[in-house]
Amino acid sequence: MQPENAHQARVLKSLRCNGPQSAVELAAQLSLSRSKIGQELARLEEMGFVERAGKAESRGGRRSGLVQLSGRLRFVGVDIGATSLDVGVIDGRLDIVAQTSEVIDIEAGPEPILARAVEMIGKLRAGGHLPTLDGIGVGVPGPVSFRDGFTVSPPIMPGWDRFPVREHVMQQFDCPVLVDNDVNLMAVGEMYSGLAQSVADFLFVKIGTGIGCGIITGHRVLRGSNGSAGDIGHIALHDTGPVCRCGRTGCLEACFSGAALSRDATALARGGESPGLRDLLVDREVLTAEDVGFAMRAGDPQALGLVRDGGRRLGRVLSGLVNFCNPAMIVVGGGVSKLGHVLLAEVRSELYRRSTPLATSSLPIVLSELGDSAGILGAAAMISDHVLGVSPEP
Repeated sequence: MQPENAHQARVLKSLRCNGPQSAVELAAQLSLSRSKIGQELARLEEMGFVERAGKAESRGGRRSGLVQLSGRLRFVGVDIGATSLDVGVIDGRLDIVAQTSEVIDIEAGPEPILARAVEMIGKLRAGGHLPTLDGIGVGVPGPVSFRDGFTVSPPIMPGWDRFPVREHVMQQFDCPVLVDNDVNLMAVGEMYSGLAQSVADFLFVKIGTGIGCGIITGHRVLRGSNGSAGDIGHIALHDTGPVCRCGRTGCLEACFSGAALSRDATALARGGESPGLRDLLVDREVLTAEDVGFAMRAGDPQALGLVRDGGRRLGRVLSGLVNFCNPAMIVVGGGVSKLGHVLLAEVRSELYRRSTPLATSSLPIVLSELGDSAGILGAAAMISDHVLGVSPEP
């Protein structure tokens, strides 16, 4: 069920953004008569979107009754990454109610991965976190046909090409489902709940197993004509270099990403060039980006070099994007972003050096504070927008 008209959608948007309000306040804010706002609120209450919320503070006369979004509204965000699966429940105000996570391998294929997501949602429901299920948003680590609800030629997702993700999930749950690229949804999460709140034009850069970029312009996601906008991991830095998973050489993702750091750190450890990394390799087969960070903070110069080189490479690519689309902010997230301010300093230095002064004169480049919650917040916010009939613009 969705709002029946634009007035109802505007009421829901106001209640989501501003919290409980009286009918008088809503009528004045939305330029509606008291009788009209009363009719719309009565209908929204009947449909289960709003509920009574006690009385407003006294201003010397009769206290007005307040209304708020129903406390039973619940939306689920499913964030599928290359190596992790995160599922979260948010309420009508876009606050996280509960979340859970598992390690996965995206190469296991769509049916096993989606079956795990369904089980995780079931456990959250059994735990009492889903009195209702009003919609599910799903993020996947590859290009998505947003209209059709399936992935399109994803380079790291064998078996997922054109798999009907949206229809598959809808068969399990009787509610609306939307599917988008995971980085797009992390950008949406940042727009609603992170450092980019109220920023109309910004880039969200995810550095994980691969690299991607969510582009927000005019408070909306820019997806491109076939869902591949923001795929910056496959911008070529060199004509030669490491072979990328896309089959080409010299891609940013092949030179700097979680997978690239794992490859390069493991090689340095095995070659004996980095004592710090070599010691970490003793009880495992390969190193991770997290190991690189540990060694870097322990003073290992080779690990530091990997991080600084990677930051410069990323900064070089981002400088082109800044010159092209002039964002008001760049937010950096994903697992590899936990390398922190050493990485960010190199990104900033290279970007400011290569971009035009006008484009960078007031451009903050910051680390996301949402952590592993960005994807589930964005996925749930996306489906919330759809169900409530609201737009993300202020």
